[in-house]
Amino acid sequence: MQGLLPKKNDGGRVIALAGNPNVGKSTIFNALTGMHQHTGNWPGKTVALASGTYSFRGQRYILTDLPGTYSLLSRSPEEEVAAAFVRSGQADCVVVICDGTCLERTLLLALQIMELTDRVVLCVNLMDEAARRGVEVDALCLEHQLGIPVVTTSLGDGEALERLKETVREVCDGFLCPHPVRTLATGTDFMGAGGAESDRIAVKFVRRAETLAASAASGGGICRRDARLDRIFAGKLTGYPILLLLLFGIFWLTIQGANYPSALLQSGFDRLLLLLRRLMQHAPWWLSGALLDGVFATTGRVVSVMLPPMAIFFPLFTLLEDFGYLPRAAFLTDRLFACAGTCGKQALTTAMGFGCNAVGVTGCRIIDSPRERLIAILTNAFLPCNGRFPALILLIGLPMGGSRSAACSALVLTAAVLFSFAMSLLISALLSRTLLRGAPSSFALELPSYRRPQVGKVIVRSILDRTLFVLGRAVAVAAPAGLVIWVLANVQVGGGSLLVAMAQAFQPVGLALGMNGALLLAFVLGFPANELVLPVTVLILTAGVSVGGELSGTQMTAALLSGGMDWKMALCTLLFFLFHWPCSTTVLTIRKETGSWKWTLLSMVLPTAVGAALCLTVNLLF
Repeated sequence: MQGLLPKKNDGGRVIALAGNPNVGKSTIFNALTGMHQHTGNWPGKTVALASGTYSFRGQRYILTDLPGTYSLLSRSPEEEVAAAFVRSGQADCVVVICDGTCLERTLLLALQIMELTDRVVLCVNLMDEAARRGVEVDALCLEHQLGIPVVTTSLGDGEALERLKETVREVCDGFLCPHPVRTLATGTDFMGAGGAESDRIAVKFVRRAETLAASAASGGGICRRDARLDRIFAGKLTGYPILLLLLFGIFWLTIQGANYPSALLQSGFDRLLLLLRRLMQHAPWWLSGALLDGVFATTGRVVSVMLPPMAIFFPLFTLLEDFGYLPRAAFLTDRLFACAGTCGKQALTTAMGFGCNAVGVTGCRIIDSPRERLIAILTNAFLPCNGRFPALILLIGLPMGGSRSAACSALVLTAAVLFSFAMSLLISALLSRTLLRGAPSSFALELPSYRRPQVGKVIVRSILDRTLFVLGRAVAVAAPAGLVIWVLANVQVGGGSLLVAMAQAFQPVGLALGMNGALLLAFVLGFPANELVLPVTVLILTAGVSVGGELSGTQMTAALLSGGMDWKMALCTLLFFLFHWPCSTTVLTIRKETGSWKWTLLSMVLPTAVGAALCLTVNLLF
């Protein structure tokens, strides 16, 4: 645990930022440090320490964003990290963020932190939303009763942020000495308490928070606007249809909007490739071929195929997150996960998996139960990540020569995603009743207020924090993979390339799965990145002739159709795209999160077995 703590060897002041999920803690962190850490309008986003720096009045401050947690009593991984940091004494000041709209609940963590250190500043955030709800918070009353400085802030209030910086400076430099009025007057070490003693201490904190909120906060109640919207977005009759419509809408916009920029990018890469060929015309053929036809051409295809859909999908997804809809989607699907014997928090990690399975696996840290966390990790790859969407879209249009409308493609893609979600629930239920038996734990999900999305910030944040991150990961594996594929396509064995020879060896298994050897080999070679599968298939089908040449979506469709792909093969390929081993990055992430190669191997076997069984069934029936 000590390895997580920042060192003060550079003379900077260490400031810890603590608070419940969804109180705006990460937003304040970003505003202070200028770093663009992702923030989301849903609980449980921060599950590890993140650090940044800022300067104020000539002094450097090291700000550490502690995991969002509701308490330090139940000993979840997040609470252990937060408590260890506070108790270590590394922090010169701990800033606890509370929510002005629900002061009673968010004060619990502040009261517990006050038991561990004197150097505490209370920041009552979201005062703009509190005012909208008619809630008034008396900061001076809180200061008097708590014995610590209290600062009120709201979104976009620069002056309040400066007041917070000044208060932190005064505490760090000793000009302001907090004297916390502690709840446990006897000095009991509540962190070591257990059983009935732990329950008794928890009751004391709850009662103290009730008293403080009653005296310092007035007015308010349930926001009528939020209640009306909840009846629509989370209602029994309207919740699921709206969820399906939003899913369809996102896919339709992604498909409709990605075609032209994707073709434009590919055209740009092709022109740049011709320019590079002229510059390297005197270089050895193997060097220009490996660098240009292998590394550059493959990387260019991955970027042109991946970037436009991600640049559309991620901002749309983030807008729903910023609006406050995703927790409602988790609320709607909670009962489904409970029926599968897992935790409702898996709904949140499932949503993350649509962007990137590796991110979804990391997000499983928010699940407290080790059993349920492992189930969520093992089944996250059943959800198609953004890297699979371009290939799925192309395969959906193949039976009609690629001419299917965007609306029709979006409808089929929505059905495919729902099918993959249903399969993840089925496998979760199977695991919870066999290898990972146990009763599902309780799941408390706070539904945040609906907020008007900050469209500009959402676009910038999703492009920088999500799109470019995932794209960078894909490029990092596409470049060396392109080199390997070029070598295989140019090494001759028995009158043909090694790539073609390997495809012929895979042919019997490929045909049994309703595909062919070229497709099955492409899935194997596409292990570094799913975006490589269809381009590699075309390279095999054309015997490597198209390596380094132009390969637009239309040309790829024509090559696949001329290679013998009919509707049945397209369907089997689509099913195997939905269910096969996760990419290399996700596999390494699973190994890191589980600490076991056994579970990592199972995470690869499960979706592959499901995909193979479905393909065999389709091939036998049709």
